[in-house]
Amino acid sequence: MTTALPTAMRLLVSGGASGIGFAVARLAVERGARVVLLDRDAPRLQACIAELGELRAAALPLVCDVTDSPAVKAAVNHAAQWLGGLDALVNSAGVDSLKPLEQTDDDEWARTLAVNLTGPMLMCRAAMPHLRAAGGGSIVNIASGAGLRPLPNRTAYCATKAAVIMFGKALSIEAAADGIRVNAVCPGAIDTPLFRTSYENDSDPAGTLDRIRQRYALGRIAAPEEVAEAVLYLSGPGASYITGTALAVDGGRTFH
Repeated sequence: MTTALPTAMRLLVSGGASGIGFAVARLAVERGARVVLLDRDAPRLQACIAELGELRAAALPLVCDVTDSPAVKAAVNHAAQWLGGLDALVNSAGVDSLKPLEQTDDDEWARTLAVNLTGPMLMCRAAMPHLRAAGGGSIVNIASGAGLRPLPNRTAYCATKAAVIMFGKALSIEAAADGIRVNAVCPGAIDTPLFRTSYENDSDPAGTLDRIRQRYALGRIAAPEEVAEAVLYLSGPGASYITGTALAVDGGRTFH
């Protein structure tokens, strides 16, 4: 079933130049939305806009680091102005941290926290007035199955993803009176550049990838578009009575 979107839905996606973020942006544009793609990687942003082909006029690239509070506020205001308002925000920017706690230095811990937790907070805080002005809307934070069921050697990553789930639940209570819904999507192993870093540099990449697959009831790695479908569902009118939830899109790992 194809997720239906309102005519000319106005959507802002952080981490929009790669992986799940770009999959969300591309599917949304294909279904009639207007989208702002926000990312710190300027060349990749331009490449993504080019990939949209004849639909590129419906998308705007914005270069921004989600950990920079003044830059985030300016970028979100710019996005809302270009879109003529804001109906939905998707926070997809994120980093991984794959190492034991004793090998995790202060800088890596702080960077993981800044991107995965503070970044969504800054984006949400900047977007709230625009969503309220539109009469309500949706926020979807991309968390992780690792925020529901932990993985070894990922203390920083798991902690931040669990935190962003609870952040969204708390914000959903605050935002409900304004008609703003806040949910999280918790992906499993998704074939993105970020996921590939978890096994490509291993001494036995094929064996590591096979062990990862075995964690999942469905026994496979998903495509970014499979997560994007869930994100667009939560962003659209079909999910009008859903807020404060964490939707696992993880092939069954969190119960398998």
